[in-house]
Amino acid sequence: MFAATRRWFRRNRTPIAVGFGIVGAGYVVTQYVISRINDARERMSSDRIAKENLRRRFEQNQEDCTFTVLALLPTATQHILETMDTEKITYEIQTLKVAKNAATGAPPPSIAETNLTDEDGKSLASMHSESGVHASQIAVPPPAAATAEAAAQEQAQQQKARKTKRQLWDDLTISSISRAFTLIYTLALLTMLTRVQLNLLGRRSYLSSVVTLATGSAQATISLEDNDDINPDQVYGSNFEMNRKYLTFSWWLLNKGWIGIMNKVEAAVTEVFGHLNPRDNLTFETFSELTLRVRKIIEGATPEERYKAKWLEYLLPTRDMEEYVIKESGVIEEADGATIPPTLRRLLDETADLIESPSFSHVLTLLLDSGFSYLVDQKVATLAFEQANPASAAATATTITITTASDSEPTSTKAILLPKILSVLTRQARVIGNGMPNEYLREMEQVADLEAFAAVVYSSNWESEITEEGVFAGEASTARSAAEPVVAETETTVVEQSVVMVESQASLESAWEKAVGQK
Repeated sequence: MFAATRRWFRRNRTPIAVGFGIVGAGYVVTQYVISRINDARERMSSDRIAKENLRRRFEQNQEDCTFTVLALLPTATQHILETMDTEKITYEIQTLKVAKNAATGAPPPSIAETNLTDEDGKSLASMHSESGVHASQIAVPPPAAATAEAAAQEQAQQQKARKTKRQLWDDLTISSISRAFTLIYTLALLTMLTRVQLNLLGRRSYLSSVVTLATGSAQATISLEDNDDINPDQVYGSNFEMNRKYLTFSWWLLNKGWIGIMNKVEAAVTEVFGHLNPRDNLTFETFSELTLRVRKIIEGATPEERYKAKWLEYLLPTRDMEEYVIKESGVIEEADGATIPPTLRRLLDETADLIESPSFSHVLTLLLDSGFSYLVDQKVATLAFEQANPASAAATATTITITTASDSEPTSTKAILLPKILSVLTRQARVIGNGMPNEYLREMEQVADLEAFAAVVYSSNWESEITEEGVFAGEASTARSAAEPVVAETETTVVEQSVVMVESQASLESAWEKAVGQK
């Protein structure tokens, strides 16, 4: 039997050998295919996790921006409210009103009555009583025992008081409008600056994790934390002192830059609203048109003019003032000549480039559209003009990117006294600067292009960050390979000389995909 078996194997050794070879090769191929599939699955899983981490970090960055703006805004608000003290002017007007009423025996007015119904600012030439006697002749009748000289002297003082009151009304008009508008501009600029700063640092923090992973660190995942205390010498997002110095440059806008904004706004408001009289009646359409004229003077009437608007001087100091800012903000006690290291220098230069880009101007205009629309088309319309449902077309009257309203939409023809509008603006100024929650910031953050702009800042300039001279030079190629599967290159579309063209989208998802070019 064994001999027969050996003879059978001997006769069929070739087919058997071929069969074993085929089975072995099939096994090897199968194992290779399975390993490749497992590798691909692991890579897909790793990429998916990394992309999700990147998205989570980005979304967390935007939440941090909101809280940072809310924390910084009160500083600028305090300066603006103290400098443009509208309430003080109102009190002075009320004091003159009380003095006049005391002389005539009338009860003193409330502040609301002073703001909304005071009629002393009207032209004295047209103010006559039914008997034809001039108002100045009956305002304060002289005592019976008074001499003619005393009566003439008292009348002269009254004339002087009336002139002073008219001047106060003019100051109140300019102050209340300028203050509200200045706060909107400051809020919008602070929002944009904060987005640029925190997203630049967020990008560096993310790349720090990529480099750590690519260079064989024990950490196997891209963390969501900056880990400032673990590696303080890291050049990306984990250098606490560098980050601290960079973020303190918002001090310039909060303490110095707002002054330039205020002066620019006040000049435009004086030019547009300076001719108004406190006895003037304004329709909502007229007030909206005047507001739009102010915006065009400040920002520019055309897209080209808006792209050329200079906002950098209000947001960042000149180079010779940089150490002064760091010293005044309390980061260092004395300027030592080495305050601006190369890494911080590059961050500041990139920030300046972003501020001067057309995309920054484009998004800033949309934020201002949102803020002014909420102030005028919602608050003034409902509180001053008592419109139950403000017309949607009215929103275009203060939106600088839309020049005409739809002819099919009705426009309110109700006219009210200017002081009633000023009263609403005076109250809204405090809501803009100190509201909690801040309704105006909420409206601005609903602009989809703001998220798209932040995504562009967060995802741009990766290679420059990684291959920075003297920074991880040996690991640059490895780090780049680690970053490529995670981050898609930003699609840059040059439209009207814009660095990036972002279009209004319904959600962060679509804005993110448009900005970072995800397919």
